[in-house]
Amino acid sequence: MNKTIAVIRGDGIGPEIVGEAIGVLDAMAAKFGHTFTYQEAPMGGNAIDAFGVPLPDSSLETCLAADSVLLGAVGGPKWDSQPSANRPERGLLKLRGAMGLYSNVRPARMFSDLSAACPLRADIAARGIDFVVVRELIGGVYFGSHSTEEVDGEQKATDIMAYSEHEIRRVARVAFDMARKRRKRVTSIDKANVLDTSRLWRKTVTEVAAEYPDVELRHMYVDNAAMQMVRDPSQFDVIVTENLFGDILSDEASQITGSIGMIPSSSMGDGTRGLYEPIHGSAPDIAGQDKANPIGTILAAAMMLRYSFDMAAEADAVEAAVDKVLKDGYRCGDILGESGTLVGCREMGSLIRQRI
Repeated sequence: MNKTIAVIRGDGIGPEIVGEAIGVLDAMAAKFGHTFTYQEAPMGGNAIDAFGVPLPDSSLETCLAADSVLLGAVGGPKWDSQPSANRPERGLLKLRGAMGLYSNVRPARMFSDLSAACPLRADIAARGIDFVVVRELIGGVYFGSHSTEEVDGEQKATDIMAYSEHEIRRVARVAFDMARKRRKRVTSIDKANVLDTSRLWRKTVTEVAAEYPDVELRHMYVDNAAMQMVRDPSQFDVIVTENLFGDILSDEASQITGSIGMIPSSSMGDGTRGLYEPIHGSAPDIAGQDKANPIGTILAAAMMLRYSFDMAAEADAVEAAVDKVLKDGYRCGDILGESGTLVGCREMGSLIRQRI
């Protein structure tokens, strides 16, 4: 099978971790007889430096023409002085909108060999952590209108959170479809005791649930969900929520698994083309030092194989190789703990390729 992948290496550690993920994809392609063509698509701070904007039209066209997109990370202190409309992160928001990527899927799974890195009590961690956060991605307050004005002699800022039924319904179906392939439980997170958007969210998700009688639905306020996630994360299977709440809760979920460097994510729309990336940032403080953990990006590449290319066996092979490396005791600095063999970004990628 031949596939074209748009590659956004990004800023900071982005080029390092993306390079290792491409190496793993190539090793897998050689084993299974596939061919991948990579098309570079600058985005983020590096694109601002080279083109003056965080997402040049040429990069957007490359992404829209590809079968899928692999992203490292964008941003860093170097570009903090940019106007808000031209910051590196604006390129990512523009790309999500142009690709119609309305659902973000972030698995939160604690690898058994990394249980010592879990910050929760041992008895809580022993129950296991294996759930998925499905976050609505192109609506809500992030995509609403924003304004700052002077009123009665002082500055007043306003951000609009808005949702329509169709936006809620389509992301809810993503969550219910995923739950059918897992443990058949969906928890919908909102703030329906305060927000009109949340009341519409709860009503619409309940209507969608009627289409899935084999899946259990429960509703939970976002403040309670944040507490429950650290009190007993084993109770969750698939979480579905709006953009702002999902941004916060998915980062909390990543931390309780032991390291943010281990978590991949996929962003999808109605078709098979998606955007795949680790959930961590560009970590400019360790860029170019061979210290970054590439596993989140490598697992994101595995998600691409599974969800965009329908290559389940190939995705399984990548995930199994990661599991084997961890069982063999190899660790990047963020997951080293008190035991294990410390390796750098390049060696971790090499070890995973060897096991493929």
